[in-house]
Amino acid sequence: MLAQLGIDHQVRSIISSSLLAVCSTHVFVSIAWDCQEVVNIKNLMQIDAGLGQVVATDTSQIPYYLVGDEWIRLPGSLKHITVGPAGIWGINKADSIHKYVAGNWVQAAGLLKQLDAGGEQFIVGANVDDTPYCLTRSATVGYKGPGSPLPWTGLPGSVKYSSCGPFGCWAVNKNDDIYLMSLNQDCQNNGWSHIGGKLSMIEVATDGGVFGVNSAGHVYTRDGITASKPEGTGWSNVPMCMLMGHVTYDLGRLWVVSKSGVTMVCTP
Repeated sequence: MLAQLGIDHQVRSIISSSLLAVCSTHVFVSIAWDCQEVVNIKNLMQIDAGLGQVVATDTSQIPYYLVGDEWIRLPGSLKHITVGPAGIWGINKADSIHKYVAGNWVQAAGLLKQLDAGGEQFIVGANVDDTPYCLTRSATVGYKGPGSPLPWTGLPGSVKYSSCGPFGCWAVNKNDDIYLMSLNQDCQNNGWSHIGGKLSMIEVATDGGVFGVNSAGHVYTRDGITASKPEGTGWSNVPMCMLMGHVTYDLGRLWVVSKSGVTMVCTP
């Protein structure tokens, strides 16, 4: 029986390696991106990149920070982690919010299931009821611990996942509908504008680039985004031969996590 299990494991490893090799070639030929497996990290659940930094959590809710080619384990247990101009923040399985301060996680008031630090030093997120919230720049940057004020501002609408960049905040709701909002550092906004398409998650890069994954596991990027046209011009598929569950982009590197837990990094 043990021998059989060993053979099964070897077969799965060979099949997985073959799929990755085919996938790399396929992506390179299709859109001139070269995708390589990240071999020193396994079973990631979520990943986020911003300002040259990369953080992630795995299926055991262990948080990591990438230094060179080494994934450094961070303290604590998190189901979601984000990095960007607003710092490093995370959420645990109880939806408690934490900020990374001087090498340790400091709990913050409130409960969210997802949050994003990609805005210009402000935070956005959504709770279990899909109610979106924003935390101003002054409160985000100044938060050091329980004594610091955290005036969460409710935003209109209902979203399950949101992410911000220099040209606005993008979000998706429970029906996978896509929205865009202009939001400043004081959480002032003009409401959500509907954008055509369907995505189950969406991420905005520090340079304003937008990537997302739909419910079928297909990756898309938004074309034509500029400061004068933050909504862009349309969606383009980023061909992958594996079904993806999560994506993030920063400084020319597209990080993707497959639904089977394989992580790849793609470069032009």
